[in-house]
Amino acid sequence: MNTGLKNKPDLSFAKLWNLSFGFFGVQIAYALQSANISRIFATLGADPHNLSYFWILPPLMGIIVQPIVGTLSDKTWCRFGRRIPYLFVGALVAVIVMCLLPNAGSLGMTVSTAMVFGLIALMFLDTSINMAMQPFKMLVGDMVNEKQKALAYSIQSFLCNAGSLVGYVFPFFFTFIGISNVAAKGVIPDSVIYSFYIGAAILILCVIYTSAKVKEMPPKEYAEYHGLAKPLNEEKANWFQLLRKAPSAFWTVGLVQFFCWAAFLYMWNYTNGTIAETCWQTTDPKSEGFQAAGNWVGILFAVQAIGSVCWAMLLPRFKGRKTAYALSLVLGGAGFLMVPFIHDQYVLFVPYLLIGCAWAAMLAMPFTIVTNALDGSHMGAYLGLFNGTICIPQIIAAALGGVVLSLVGSVQSNMMLVAGVLLIAGAATVGIIKESVGERQDKA
Repeated sequence: MNTGLKNKPDLSFAKLWNLSFGFFGVQIAYALQSANISRIFATLGADPHNLSYFWILPPLMGIIVQPIVGTLSDKTWCRFGRRIPYLFVGALVAVIVMCLLPNAGSLGMTVSTAMVFGLIALMFLDTSINMAMQPFKMLVGDMVNEKQKALAYSIQSFLCNAGSLVGYVFPFFFTFIGISNVAAKGVIPDSVIYSFYIGAAILILCVIYTSAKVKEMPPKEYAEYHGLAKPLNEEKANWFQLLRKAPSAFWTVGLVQFFCWAAFLYMWNYTNGTIAETCWQTTDPKSEGFQAAGNWVGILFAVQAIGSVCWAMLLPRFKGRKTAYALSLVLGGAGFLMVPFIHDQYVLFVPYLLIGCAWAAMLAMPFTIVTNALDGSHMGAYLGLFNGTICIPQIIAAALGGVVLSLVGSVQSNMMLVAGVLLIAGAATVGIIKESVGERQDKA
């Protein structure tokens, strides 16, 4: 054990809150993207069998950007800090793209050109969201002690779900107050466009708040608190060596992540089509029913966020972290399996509350387990690499989406059954997770 290791001081609740407050705005942007991308591209004219291909870009950009941001931010130090410069630049680019993406059908372009414009905008949007999102996880790993880390990630989870709730509800809210939810063929409704505009404004304000309130540890101070031989910005990082030396928790949690994120990719991809089919009896993106279903998807995802917040408050009460993790995924899997058999839009609240249980565990458990297993060196690089366990399953699921849809009869609601099976498979693999906090301390 390194006796020279300084203990990080306890942080006040306000400081823990400030560390993650900007995540509220980032998550609004992410929620608008996840709830509306399939709707936007279907409105532009995409075939349902091709919808999943549009979802390859977000995780592909994540797997490229997040390790780079993590590694570079480990080595960065300037008057604004280590992580915050990347956070701010990512948010600024996201704001610009959020004002462009929903206008893909309004600029007088042909259908194919509008699709390409939308794809390029989506690529930049997800790149920037990833660039803004990752530093928040790193800030907690950098600045919060082991005793408070669970609380810090719980606050982050709460703000994440609160931001999701706002982003998901926006199109429904704007329709409710009289903004048009239908538009000419190939044009995105104003209710969606206004949602992206307001979401962009909230994003930059939240990030400015966190940037102003958070003061990061200088490199030498960070090295003292983490028992490093030299400041992090002076160390070299080789991704292949880091992966070779990664704790077992990194890989075992990663396997669970594979099933979980593939399941949620299919939820984001096919929920709009599913709800339009089962509750509004339409598959026509030009119809008023399809756009109404698109608004209701936002409400259902908001219900999921509420379920996630409530379940997140119960998770710390479980004696076994792995038991809580597995149970949460089983509940979420059961929720997915219920969705195709429900034809009442309000009864759908029940399965989406259950899906929220899985989402709560997916937000909190993996990063708690993995950051506890890390010793503080190369924290940003490791968390960036760990993001691969989120991105790779989504890329694979998206690449196979059209094939899987054909295998289940080209019925989009059947993809919810696929998602349910995947989550339950994830629950079954929780047992192999090896939490290595004690093992790492023994080696110190």
